[in-house]
Amino acid sequence: MKSTIENLGPTRVRLAIEVPWSDLDHAFGEVYKELRNQVRIPGFRPGKVPNRVIDQRVGRPVVLEQVVQHAVPEVYSEAVRENQVRVIAQPEVEVTRLEDGELLAFTAEVDVAPTLELPALDSLAVTVDDVEVTDEEIEQQISVMRERFATLTGVERAAEDGDYVSIDLEATLDGEVLEDGSTTGMSYEVGSGNLMNGLDEAVRGLSTDESATFTTPLLNGPDAGKEAEVTVTVRSVKAKELPELDDEFASIASEFDTLAELQDDVRTRLSRTKVLQQGAQARDKLVEHLIESTEVPVPEKLVEQELTFRAQSMERELLQAGMDWDAYFSAAGIEGGREAYDAEMRENVEKAVKTQFLLDSIADSREVTVDNEDLSAQIMAQAQRNRVSPEQYAQQLQQGNNIAEFVADVRRTKALAQLLEQTTITDASGNTVDLEALRPKTVSADEAGAEAADEAADTADGSVTPAEAGVDDAEGSTAKA
Repeated sequence: MKSTIENLGPTRVRLAIEVPWSDLDHAFGEVYKELRNQVRIPGFRPGKVPNRVIDQRVGRPVVLEQVVQHAVPEVYSEAVRENQVRVIAQPEVEVTRLEDGELLAFTAEVDVAPTLELPALDSLAVTVDDVEVTDEEIEQQISVMRERFATLTGVERAAEDGDYVSIDLEATLDGEVLEDGSTTGMSYEVGSGNLMNGLDEAVRGLSTDESATFTTPLLNGPDAGKEAEVTVTVRSVKAKELPELDDEFASIASEFDTLAELQDDVRTRLSRTKVLQQGAQARDKLVEHLIESTEVPVPEKLVEQELTFRAQSMERELLQAGMDWDAYFSAAGIEGGREAYDAEMRENVEKAVKTQFLLDSIADSREVTVDNEDLSAQIMAQAQRNRVSPEQYAQQLQQGNNIAEFVADVRRTKALAQLLEQTTITDASGNTVDLEALRPKTVSADEAGAEAADEAADTADGSVTPAEAGVDDAEGSTAKA
């Protein structure tokens, strides 16, 4: 086999490959073996038909076509290895010569990872926010805890924001009652705005057994987007009473005996959350700096494939929810419609691809390797995030043929972690940030970001419970290469 490589651009090459006829013996053998088991010719036992007879019966061109289909993938893979080409997509193959008994020649155009000129990596520095916990933030967290211990008391007055009402709903469209648009005895917090547009305005000011009618767009089902007429009837009104903010509340709501101890604990937890967030911020700023400092070409076909994949996935989710794009944009509060959505998605995908290329190049330049310890740590971390056992997560990787992609992500993560360790990180006040305090358990640089998110969620609800993730992009999304 003889192969040459031609650069068609920073992310695309053309391989020209010539295969002597003698190198096709294995492919011919496989093709004839398959055809012998398919062809039934009088006078020959199954599987014993001579090659020349098969050529006569099925036709030599058919045999040659199948030989090419068998040989090209294997020969192409060998040429890729020999030329050390890092392909990131399926090739476009064209047979240029097929001379029976002499030569097979073909070309393969394929997208490849670009060769990058990396910036200096030995003097990197990033600045992150200060860790500052305000009294207002502490009050907000304790208010959440007070809400948990609130009591509801029936009142003889009109409903106000913050009250809990029991309501009946009946939705009609063109005068017909919608089967899935009616309910009775639903508990709803007035002013929460988490059920349907117009409900708060209709309920506010109603007393027990009073009704009001309003119009609202349907968010799902076959009539999504249409304006339905909804009648709401209030069956009871209850006011929420918060417990007194004192030592007794602290002893009931926590393991602490005094309110001061509880407040100190909340301050400590909020401070830890912000320290962890410094790690995520340092990681994201480092990646942004690398992208801004490096020219990273992006294969357009790769971006288009990922955008198509994401759009199709989103459409399936919308279909399952009985929504269309307009209904989704309205419910999610997304302005600009599909055009703005697609533009943002393209920006995210391009950034994800650039990040992958950058971290791969850094890993190559530093000869970063992945060992069993690295893989085990990441499998355990990902399994915990997905709430499955490590064995189940590893099995999912294998069944989905995602092991190679997973290893590549772990390598990128490790490369970024090593780079982050050597980066000077200071807060806005000029204080040096201790990186070891940000990554308490794993080798992953963005474990700090994942734990920060978990800690923030835990603090917000007042409880303590134990995120493509690997290093995919600054937003945590991976473009499939």
